[in-house]
Amino acid sequence: MAELSPFEVGAEALRTLLGSELGPWQVRSHRWGLKLWFGDDLQAPREHYEAQTVSRRHVPTASSFAIEVGFHAEHPDDALNEAVLDQLRAGGVRWRRSIGGAVEDGPFLGRQGWRRISETWLDPDLRDPELPLAMACRVVDYASALEPVRRASGGAATGRVRAGGGRAGVPGAAAG
Repeated sequence: MAELSPFEVGAEALRTLLGSELGPWQVRSHRWGLKLWFGDDLQAPREHYEAQTVSRRHVPTASSFAIEVGFHAEHPDDALNEAVLDQLRAGGVRWRRSIGGAVEDGPFLGRQGWRRISETWLDPDLRDPELPLAMACRVVDYASALEPVRRASGGAATGRVRAGGGRAGVPGAAAG
């Protein structure tokens, strides 16, 4: 049997760490990352939480690679991604204090137009037995801090955004 990656183990940890207070949620993992999102959709929406490896090319301060943990807005329309971050920035004092640490918001690491609120861990040891739980805990920190702000600003649990920056409600999505 193949050994699970730290992200696959982290996804399993999420299943025990994240309760139902924020409504229904889904998690998917693979060898180099994990994604968490809210709602009943089986596919990750364009707005989600993620822990993933990022190459040194996108994080020049890393010797070999980094792990990025946080929130992503990955709409095809750059303006929608920026609108999502603008809504979150408006509530930034609240969530920044809650998340703590070296949180950055701005351009996605490695893809033009996408946006992120995240942190990077430089050159982690993927064999560290504490790494999966640490990633899972930070993903929960981001989700617990950002989801209430997203929902208070009109964000649906699945994060679909209308042109003009407003968010469209999604039937069956968990209320905040």
